[in-house]
Amino acid sequence: MSLPTEEGKIFSVTEISTAIKQMLEGVLAGVSVEGEISNLKQAASGHVYFDLKDSNALISAVLFKGYARGAKLEEGLSVVVKGDLSCYIKQGRYQIIVKEISVKAKGDLYAEFERLKAKLSAEGLFDESKKLPLPKFPSRIGVITSPTGAAVRDILSVLKRRAGNLEVIIAPVLVQGEGSKEQIKEALDNFNRFEPAVDVILLGRGGGSIEDLWSFNEELVVRAVAASKIPVISCVGHETDFTLTDFAASLRAPTPSAAAELVVENGKSVMQHISRLNKMLVQALDLKYEKLNSRYLRAVENKIFKEPQTIFLKKEQQLDDLCEKLNLSMEKKISKTQERFNLAARKLELLSPQATLKRGYAIVRRAADGTIVQSSLKGERLKVQTAQDNFEVETI
Repeated sequence: MSLPTEEGKIFSVTEISTAIKQMLEGVLAGVSVEGEISNLKQAASGHVYFDLKDSNALISAVLFKGYARGAKLEEGLSVVVKGDLSCYIKQGRYQIIVKEISVKAKGDLYAEFERLKAKLSAEGLFDESKKLPLPKFPSRIGVITSPTGAAVRDILSVLKRRAGNLEVIIAPVLVQGEGSKEQIKEALDNFNRFEPAVDVILLGRGGGSIEDLWSFNEELVVRAVAASKIPVISCVGHETDFTLTDFAASLRAPTPSAAAELVVENGKSVMQHISRLNKMLVQALDLKYEKLNSRYLRAVENKIFKEPQTIFLKKEQQLDDLCEKLNLSMEKKISKTQERFNLAARKLELLSPQATLKRGYAIVRRAADGTIVQSSLKGERLKVQTAQDNFEVETI
């Protein structure tokens, strides 16, 4: 396609992009390019998208599904690709359509990442025992991020929606490039000196390549995170992005939004629990009220409350019955006791000496001393007692 060059001609965006596409495809087909893989993404379709970069420049690349079979790619790999240079008209971006790819080695930044990770881990900076617990009910939250990036908007949006009463203090910093590591460390130090202190610190930014996120791999920053006396949540990049601050922080969140949700998760859970308990308490009180009210209504309708004297009348009647039973019981008891007494008296009367005398017997005593006589001597004076008389005799 060639574009007319007459003065005053106005081209559409599509016309310009199509012309560039045709020129690129005509000039650079079957070209080989060496570089380091960055910003690698695997689409659901099976196509693979990544950037190919060196120390000074970057070019987009796409490895379509048909050519991607068996390719094992990862961030930081140094590769040689062969393909055709083209232009993705929809976005106006030139790219290389990869048809062949061979791996050379892993990039310098990834090697430095692994070296630093091993060094700091050996020093114990990533030990679980050093990680601080998140506060259950935070009221003041510190945020270290770019003041203009998507991360700060996402964090504030989540916090406002889920816990609008929280106080949020933002420490604006550069999140990549020269001077960023110093600003991030200074912000961490300032929050640890800040009075009144914040309860938790969110440290992060949006996604990007390993170069974009490198400030969060800087030893200066990682040590500042590990030394913080305030819990730090690292929320750098997307879910698949990892930085050394993730290992040094008290907690790693996959995204800035997720970090904000984690901060208020405990408080929200507790509030929901309190709400459930409050609902249960109200229901229990309602049920108790209904039961007591039902008992009250039954009570006020009861005849006893309407005619309370019936209680005493009934008790008086019961007392009369008891008294009657008691009297009958006592009379019977007295009668039986009297019978027993009379019987004993009759028995006693039958056994008495007087009764024996009435049957014709006599009691003989010595006149001298009154002792009962069982045998006597001749001429001895005796006293004789009969039922009707007393007299003396002399034995012969």
